[in-house]
Amino acid sequence: MAYYWFKAFHIVGIVCWFAGMFYLPRLFVYHAEAYEQPEPARTILTQQYQVMEKRLYSIIMTPAMLLTITMAIGLVTTEPDILKQPWMHIKLACVLLLVGYHHVCKRIMKKLAANECQMTGQQFRWFNEFPTVFFVIVVMLAVFKTNFPTDGATWLITAMVVGMAAAIQLYARKRRLDKERLSATGAAASSTLAAEGTPELQA
Repeated sequence: MAYYWFKAFHIVGIVCWFAGMFYLPRLFVYHAEAYEQPEPARTILTQQYQVMEKRLYSIIMTPAMLLTITMAIGLVTTEPDILKQPWMHIKLACVLLLVGYHHVCKRIMKKLAANECQMTGQQFRWFNEFPTVFFVIVVMLAVFKTNFPTDGATWLITAMVVGMAAAIQLYARKRRLDKERLSATGAAASSTLAAEGTPELQA
């Protein structure tokens, strides 16, 4: 019975932890781009994102990570032989990388709060995809275990990475074109106003 309790809350912890890891880097994207805004919008937005990031990290992500790890240890105590299996070694390595990612997020939060982070919104979009790839790998390892489909998983992960890269580049292109269109519209409006104002000045 203990096994099922550990497993149930291990899954709860995973869901909450990954939800935070998916959302926090997205806040980093908005936070970094907020520094490009004029005042007072820049100060208002950056302060709001700092509060959101801190609460998400402290109230959801970190407790969820601790719950995930604690329940995982509980699961291992009920099945100690599982540590001898190669798929579990790979899974644990992925989890260690995710724990490292978790702590990197904290350092980024501090740099953003101090306006010392050099990463751009575009770079944070790449950073945001890291947990997605490892989430898929960890879930597949947990499901397939010793029957892990190496070839299929390789193709799947490759397709995911290519798709993510394409989406990020297309979105960046869209943002660039939108800015250029907005600038052109603003320049045209300014020229029109200037032309309309000229007769009045001459009169």
